[in-house]
Amino acid sequence: MAKSKNITETLNAYLQDPDEASAYLEAVLEDGDNSALLVALRDVVDARGGVAELAAEKGLNRETLYRTLSEDGNPTLYTLSKVLEFAGLRVSILPMNEDHAKAS
Repeated sequence: MAKSKNITETLNAYLQDPDEASAYLEAVLEDGDNSALLVALRDVVDARGGVAELAAEKGLNRETLYRTLSEDGNPTLYTLSKVLEFAGLRVSILPMNEDHAKAS
């Protein structure tokens, strides 16, 4: 019988690719749950080396990052941009589709 992979190992392998990480975060964004987005960002950071490596590379406070990337976190735009940069991603602003704009 083949040995199965741990779900965390599988997710980490998947999220190391910036294209896959981007698609993962986009899917979470579509649900509109900010808490889920922060957890997903943490998944991406973990896949790319973890919070300690992010903090060291980007000159951010590790303890603050742990809180920021929790379900109750509230990252600043600066922190969000540094987290995304660490993951090989960036913030992008796009127009809403017409149906979504009318519903808002």
